[in-house]
Amino acid sequence: MTDFNIPPETENLTDNSLTESDISSQIPVVFQTHFAGIMEMYSDIDTVANYLNDHQGWFVRCAMPMKAEPFGENGYTLIIGHYGAFGYNVEPQMTVILEPPQANFYYMYSVPNPEFTQEGYEVDYHAKMYIESIPLSSAGEGILKAYQKHGQKPPSEITKVNWKLDLQVKVKFPRFIYKLPLTLIQDTGDRVLSQIVKQISPRLSYKVQKDFHSRLDLPIPPKNSRTCNVRDMDENDN
Repeated sequence: MTDFNIPPETENLTDNSLTESDISSQIPVVFQTHFAGIMEMYSDIDTVANYLNDHQGWFVRCAMPMKAEPFGENGYTLIIGHYGAFGYNVEPQMTVILEPPQANFYYMYSVPNPEFTQEGYEVDYHAKMYIESIPLSSAGEGILKAYQKHGQKPPSEITKVNWKLDLQVKVKFPRFIYKLPLTLIQDTGDRVLSQIVKQISPRLSYKVQKDFHSRLDLPIPPKNSRTCNVRDMDENDN
């Protein structure tokens, strides 16, 4: 479980620090984070596209150790793990839909799931990927060494997966949390969200790469063939 400690100066707050507006409305606090990255696949774009399109074959096994259960034809319900701060812990779940690709663009987004209730929180997840062919010279360092070690000749082109994600979570905390400064709650919640992405995304990228390349008897791309970085939102980013 990922947890963040309460700063010492906030540990002994009493009910006297509460205001009527702090506890009566119980308005959810909104946390958000935005990431972008790449993932290299050492094969042609059609082979990579066919693999990604057949997500029923790789999504559940690559999502582990997260629990993933099919939801309809193109969706999955994920149990992400235990996370918390200030002594308040949750085991977030979300159901996502993987849309069929359009012109090498892939979209995944969260939807409500009537089979479970999200007590106290609401997840809004949007991710998009774009796959493109790139020449061997544009691949990350280490590809030649990987192929040499594998005893194969590298291809003239590989496939690059570009991805972005936007994650927003609304949390309605127990009353005792609202005695803390809103800025502290906000900063800690944003950090927890970023930590979740930093833990899960690189692990998922590696598992997808390993699954794909092992099945085609291709060298496993090195660590620098995948990235996961926080990105700033601006008016040109959509």
